[in-house]
Amino acid sequence: MNKIYNAYDRYGASSQKQDVFNAIKNLSHGISTTTFCNLFPSPFDKQLIALHADGAGTKSALAYIYYKETGDLSVWENLAIDAIVMNTDDILCIGSTGPFYLTNIIGRNRNLINQDVISAIIQGFEKFTNKMSEYNIDIMLTGGETADIGDLTKTLTLDAVAASFISENHYIDNKNIQSGDVIIGLESTAQAHWEDMPNSGIGSNGLTLARHTLLNNIYKNLYPESFDNNTENDLIYCGNYLLTDESPIAGLDMGKFILSPTKTYLPIMKEIFQYYCNDIHGIIHCTGGGQIKVKRFINNLRIIKNNLFSVPALFEMIKTSANIDWMQMYEIFNMGHRLELYVPADLASEIIAISGKYNVKAKQIGYVENNDTTEIVIDSKHGVFVYN
Repeated sequence: MNKIYNAYDRYGASSQKQDVFNAIKNLSHGISTTTFCNLFPSPFDKQLIALHADGAGTKSALAYIYYKETGDLSVWENLAIDAIVMNTDDILCIGSTGPFYLTNIIGRNRNLINQDVISAIIQGFEKFTNKMSEYNIDIMLTGGETADIGDLTKTLTLDAVAASFISENHYIDNKNIQSGDVIIGLESTAQAHWEDMPNSGIGSNGLTLARHTLLNNIYKNLYPESFDNNTENDLIYCGNYLLTDESPIAGLDMGKFILSPTKTYLPIMKEIFQYYCNDIHGIIHCTGGGQIKVKRFINNLRIIKNNLFSVPALFEMIKTSANIDWMQMYEIFNMGHRLELYVPADLASEIIAISGKYNVKAKQIGYVENNDTTEIVIDSKHGVFVYN
C-alpha cells in the first residue's frame, strides 16, 4: 500500500471501522444480525422499531472552511441534508420509507460557530423535510440539542437520531440474498427531481481523505481548527485545488462539488416498495465500506459486480491526487452508486424504470452466486478485484 492510503488511518478515519464492530460485538443486534439496521420489538402490536444514529461526519469541517472563505450559508443548509439522509436511507434498507421521527444533535465551538450557522442548519432540516413531503415522505422533526463544547469540538459536528416503525411481517432482511439474484444499482450522481443542483456523488463518506488530498496547502495555515493537530504534517491539505476553482460540473466550484449533499432515494423506494417490497431479498446502502459493504450481511455467497457505473469525476480526481490504487478506492467510496437492491431477475426492468422516472439512473450492476466462502468480486475496466 502507498503512503497516502496508509495515512487514512492516521487521519483518524476508517472505511471498515473494524475496531467499532469489535467493541459492540457482544451487544444485542435486535431480532436479526443481517438486517441493515437493527430492529427491536416495539410497544405496539405487530410493529418493530428501527432506531438509527448517524451524521455528516467530517463534511462539517469542509463546510466550515467554505463558509469562512465565501460567507455562503447554504452549505450549512445542505449539511442538514447529509445528517438526515445518512439516517433515513439506512433505515429504508429494511423496507421503511417513514414516517420518520428525527432529532438533531449539534456540537459546536461557540467562538467560531455563530447563531447564523445554527439557524441555517435548522432551516436546512425544515427545507428538506418540506421537500420530501411533496413526495409523501413524512419526516417529523422532534427537536434537538445544541451543545457548546469548544473544549471538545474544534468547529462543529452535526448528527441525528431517527426512528421508524415497520410491520413484523414485512421487513427486508439481507439473509434472504441468494444465488440467482441480480443487483440493481441506483446512481449517486446527476440531479434527481428533488435536488437543487447536480450531484458529484460523494455522499458523506471518505470526506477526510477527499478534503486533505484535493485541497491546497494554503488552508492548513488559514484554518488549523479544521484538522487534527496530531495528523502528520505532509498529509494535511496536500492537494492542488482551491475551493473556488472550477469543478467538472458547470456552475459548481470545487467547494460545492465536494460538498454535494448526500442523495436520498426515499421517493424512488417508496414507489418500489408499493409494488415489490415482499419480493426484494436485500438492500445495501453503500456508505462506509463502499462497494464491499454487503460483505457484512452475507455468508457463503459470491457477489459479482461486473457492470458498474462509470467512475464519477470526483472519485477519479481523488484517486489521482491521493495516488490510491483502484482496489482500495472501491472499498472506501461508493464509486458511482450508493444504493443497491438484490432481487429476482424478472423484477429488474420494473425497478430500473421506476428509478428513471425520478431522473435517477438505475441498472443491473451484477449478480449473486453460491460459494464456499464470502467473496466480493469487482470486475471493472480498471481491473478485477477480489475481497474475501
